[in-house]
Amino acid sequence: MNTNYRKLWILLIEKGIKNKSDLIPLAGISTNVLAKMNKGEYVSMESLHKICKALKCDIGDIVTFEEK
Repeated sequence: MNTNYRKLWILLIEKGIKNKSDLIPLAGISTNVLAKMNKGEYVSMESLHKICKALKCDIGDIVTFEEK
């Protein structure tokens, strides 16, 4: 399965966050987490939770899993 963060990038735009790197201090995630997400790689549930908490959303609002 592939991890897809397209919904997250759209949500950031909707919330007026134009630069993906602004998510780092907002959610308290590392640059490595953001780099992995940009590549569509898996990140920890803890990181996803931090993002959801910062954006006041649910995990289904930021990530989907797709068949290869």
